[in-house]
Amino acid sequence: QVQLVESGGGLVQPGGSLRLSCAASESIFSMYIMGWYRQVPGKQRELVATIVSSGRTNYADSVKGRFIISRDFDGKTVYLQMNSLKPEDTAVYYCNARRNNIDYWGQGTQVTVSS
Repeated sequence: QVQLVESGGGLVQPGGSLRLSCAASESIFSMYIMGWYRQVPGKQRELVATIVSSGRTNYADSVKGRFIISRDFDGKTVYLQMNSLKPEDTAVYYCNARRNNIDYWGQGTQVTVSS
């Protein structure tokens, strides 16, 4: 079983930065793809960023140029560096991993952007 644990969320002012971490119980390279999603009450969960084993990344248009997804060299941690944060970025952020057509999700970490 793959376990994912997110951390790094918190309260920041608009324009500030946060770095989220996703610690995986197994090697990230054993996954087809890993990514970050976010969800706010009353709305559907949306894709934020993804990264595959080759290192290729993909970003939602809403965060492109502001967020960066990366992975640790130990192969067990994925990060989401969030810069120039906006109030619209406020959400619960979830780490996702997909392997053998099975999705694994973390518990989520709250990010609140407010003055």
